[in-house]
Amino acid sequence: MISDIRKSDMDSNLLKVFVAVANKNSISKAANSLNYAQSNVTSRIKQLEKNLECKLFHRVPSGVVLTHEGEKLYPHAVEILKKVEIAVLDMKDMLKQEKLLVASTESNAVTRIVNFLLNLHNSFPSLQLELKTNTTTEIKKLIMEYKVDIAFISGVPKEPELVVLNKVEEELVLVEPLNELAPNVFLSFKKGCAYSSFAQNYLFDTTNIEHKKLEFGSYETILGCVKAGMGKSILPISIVEKLNFDEELKVSKLKEKAWDMPTCLVCRKDNIPKIFEYLKNIKL
Repeated sequence: MISDIRKSDMDSNLLKVFVAVANKNSISKAANSLNYAQSNVTSRIKQLEKNLECKLFHRVPSGVVLTHEGEKLYPHAVEILKKVEIAVLDMKDMLKQEKLLVASTESNAVTRIVNFLLNLHNSFPSLQLELKTNTTTEIKKLIMEYKVDIAFISGVPKEPELVVLNKVEEELVLVEPLNELAPNVFLSFKKGCAYSSFAQNYLFDTTNIEHKKLEFGSYETILGCVKAGMGKSILPISIVEKLNFDEELKVSKLKEKAWDMPTCLVCRKDNIPKIFEYLKNIKL
């Protein structure tokens, strides 16, 4: 079983094929992505299953899905492949950062990600950059699974695997319609936003009223709906100002600095970028 596997069983080439098939849920699609013959992919999966003495995939009409054993193997396989990649780079003494996968919260993407990427490009013209945006919850999953190299998240991470490279303090403000009383409706970014649970607790603590929650997919939409009188929200002042709503809404400081949610640039402790000194010193 997986718990009894020997090091000799963990051929990184077999694991590479396994991860590709798991990601694509298809042997044929994995073969295309790897530029392998489909029969080659099938034989390698069979070899890995023979080595581990368990079945890793179920066949379904749409392709394949992981078995329970396959699901247990997947995170280990991803971690092993990443460590092999890092080891190869170190052995080749590659001092240059050739590629950087960046993830960012939508709030940070609105306010400072463009300047951050431009500065990176100007400082490292040959650096290949890729960007993904999502909520803090989803971004943490990406970086924990080695799917991105660095990430901007809201709040200081509690995960011991993560290290903070840089951070910028955020000031949260309450925004309401400018000339009318807002209903007891809290307008929030989509599920997984780090500000949401704090904001709802703050509103209840200060008003003793449970606010109805409406979720949206963009901060501009949230601010536009606040302006239209649909409700109120709590956001970083940097977003309100960046989207030019600071003079169109009633903007109030919170009664006390009850939050501790700086925007943090983080990476995994075992996957620190080669340009980490630059990232530590860059002004965000």
